[in-house]
Amino acid sequence: MPPESIGHHFALTLRAGADLRLRLLESGMENLLRATEAVSSSLRRGGKLLLFGNGGSAADAQHIATEFVCRFKHSRKPLAALSLVTDTSALTAIGNDYGFEQIFARQLLALGGPADIVIAISTSGASPNVLAGIRAASNIGMRSIGFSGGDGGRLAQLVEIPVVVPSADTALVQECHITLGHLLCGGVELLLKSAKTSKLPRKQYKTGNAR
Repeated sequence: MPPESIGHHFALTLRAGADLRLRLLESGMENLLRATEAVSSSLRRGGKLLLFGNGGSAADAQHIATEFVCRFKHSRKPLAALSLVTDTSALTAIGNDYGFEQIFARQLLALGGPADIVIAISTSGASPNVLAGIRAASNIGMRSIGFSGGDGGRLAQLVEIPVVVPSADTALVQECHITLGHLLCGGVELLLKSAKTSKLPRKQYKTGNAR
C-alpha cells in the first residue's frame, strides 16, 4: 500500500474518532457527570474505587486507577483506587479453582464494601466475568458504573450508571474509554477541591481602629 493511501486511512480514522467523541458529548455527558459525582461522594465518605476489565479494558482499569492514586491534573492527596487486574496470583488461583468467570467477583467479595464504588469496563458490554463482577458488587451494596460500547450490552442494564460509547468499532470505543477515565478523574479532582475549599473557615476581618 503506498504511503499516501496509508495517510488517507490515518486521516479517516482520526476523523472517525473525533466525530465519535462529539457524539459521545451529546449522548453520554449526563451519565458521565452522574458517575463523577458518585465516585467523588464515595471517596469523600472513605470508600474506594475498584476497576476491572479484560484485555485493553484491563489496561484502562490500571491506567485510571493510577491517575487516582498518583495524580492527574492537580497535586493533591492520593485517592483510594484499585485495579482488580494486576494481582496475577489472585487471578490465576481464582481462575484455576473457580473459573475465569469469577476472577473479578471473587476479589470484589473479598475487598469491596458498601461504601465503595466500581467501574466495569467492557467494549461489548457482554464479558461474562465483568457481568459476574457487577452482580457481586450489587450483592455487596456497592454503587456501579459501566463503560461499554455499541448498544451497551447487558452491562448497561446491570450497572447503576452506564456510560455507553455509541460505536461498534472496538478500537475507537477503547480510545473513548480512556478519554472518559481522564474526564472522570479530572472531574473528581475538581469536585473534591471545591468541597475542601467550601469547608475552609471564612477569614475574619477586624473592624475599628488598628492597634
